[in-house]
Amino acid sequence: MQSALYDLSPALRLMLIGALLASGPLLMVYLRTRRSSPLGRAHALALVTLFLTFDLVLFGAFTRLTDSGLGCPDWPGCYGSASPLGAHGAITAAQQAMPTGPVTQGKAWIEMVHRYLATGVGVLTLVLAGMAWSQRKPHEGLPAISPWWAIATAVWVLHTRGFGALTVTMKLFPAIVTLHLLGGYILLGLLTVQATLLGQRHLPAPKAAVPTSLRTWTALALLLLAVQAASGAWVSTNYAVLACTEFPTCQGSWWPQMDFDQGFEIWRPLGYLQDGSHISFQALTAIHFTHRLLAFVTLTLLAGLAWRVFGVPALRQHGRALGALLALQLATGLSNVVLDWPLAAAVLHTGGGGALVVVLVWLLVATHRNISQPSAVASGAPHPSGLRA
Repeated sequence: MQSALYDLSPALRLMLIGALLASGPLLMVYLRTRRSSPLGRAHALALVTLFLTFDLVLFGAFTRLTDSGLGCPDWPGCYGSASPLGAHGAITAAQQAMPTGPVTQGKAWIEMVHRYLATGVGVLTLVLAGMAWSQRKPHEGLPAISPWWAIATAVWVLHTRGFGALTVTMKLFPAIVTLHLLGGYILLGLLTVQATLLGQRHLPAPKAAVPTSLRTWTALALLLLAVQAASGAWVSTNYAVLACTEFPTCQGSWWPQMDFDQGFEIWRPLGYLQDGSHISFQALTAIHFTHRLLAFVTLTLLAGLAWRVFGVPALRQHGRALGALLALQLATGLSNVVLDWPLAAAVLHTGGGGALVVVLVWLLVATHRNISQPSAVASGAPHPSGLRA
């Protein structure tokens, strides 16, 4: 059964479902912080929204890896309905016509739950933006937090929703799916900025000086992680994980046959080239192998950064988190290759990438006002800002 790619008739009902889902976290935050300051409530809501967004990224990976991205072939609803219940007949007909195809009852529910969660997160970011605007004045002598972080976050949610719509209507176009995943990581970063800034105001801690070079290395690591995440998304969206099923070699060779021109032809449909021909296995090998090489560089840089961060007493929790996440990424990445791409490992690998984004952004923001010259750190001399090592 064919369906229009866009059918906005269920949009209002979907927004109501999203508002209903968001009401639970909002009520929980209110009850737990009703005796707190507005700043405390905003901090709590930012943390809850960050947690739920991380869950959304994980569920998005689950949706993609279970081939449920086209479980409902239209947007924003499912065959023009707000849930698979209303589309039961259409889904059943599609499943009977193609039992192993993209549309089944299970896949439709997975896809729609992902859309419900995304709508709920969108509502929470709008509430955060409203709270940030109402609290845009200085608080207890501390400088105000710019409300534009929260506003930018709410606007970015709309952008990621747009990529989500195009993921469906453009039939899992690899470049669009990759941008959709990266959009989720950027959303995690924006929410981490808000949660950290609010935490610094709500729960102020003694300032501890850190080396001036640490922020530079952290920013470089975050940039390299973004490139690595894009590479990993390109591997996943092109189903190139199993192009190499052994490690450290690939197809019995240290440098297998690869076609980089085909592999990195960006704007093309899934499984095809721009001229309509099928993408070659050598192209998939090039996609996979490039991700391996980038992973080696990224892991090396992040391991060095984790060691340096752990050496700063005030940042040891950041160093531990980085080290643990690197171990997780190495374990899940190898599992994807040698264990035939198990679902749990693949989802955790995506989640680990998102968690690394959170930790690196957290580290950048946490050290923003704590920088001192290396000489001051080494000698314990006072920094011009008044901070001490």
